[in-house]
Amino acid sequence: MAKEKGRKLIAQNKKARHDYQILDTYEAGLVLTGTEVKSLRQGRASLVDGFVQLDAHEAWLYNVHVPEYSQGTWTNHTARRKRKLLLHRVEIEKLESKVQEAGHTIVPLALYFKDGRAKIEIALARGKKEYDKRQTLREKQDRREADRAIAAVRRKQRA
Repeated sequence: MAKEKGRKLIAQNKKARHDYQILDTYEAGLVLTGTEVKSLRQGRASLVDGFVQLDAHEAWLYNVHVPEYSQGTWTNHTARRKRKLLLHRVEIEKLESKVQEAGHTIVPLALYFKDGRAKIEIALARGKKEYDKRQTLREKQDRREADRAIAAVRRKQRA
């Protein structure tokens, strides 16, 4: 059987980039059961309420919803169980030191298969205030308007 190549996106947490200022990102492996992998291969998961907690030099992923596998039997998994993340010791120690600072947390950004293995992109993040969110939206809108104006000028020059 041919081995999978590349990256196949399963789920993305777009709200995290809106609610948090992303400081650093990491790629981690996941410890999953067989039915979880099969459910993920069907492209079903939700990262909306997910977060990462560090406990005794181990990283755990909480509240990520992986629905039960439809053809599963009594061995099916529970949808919102905690899952262990596979990170290097140095990465975990770095995250532990940063999370102890006030206002820092670890949030999942994307869940995907990379070369046939389930991976999750997590980020060290700082929560944004409401005015920061508005400022970010305003900057994005200004950038979009400037790009449209430049494109309109270029179209006129070509014509």
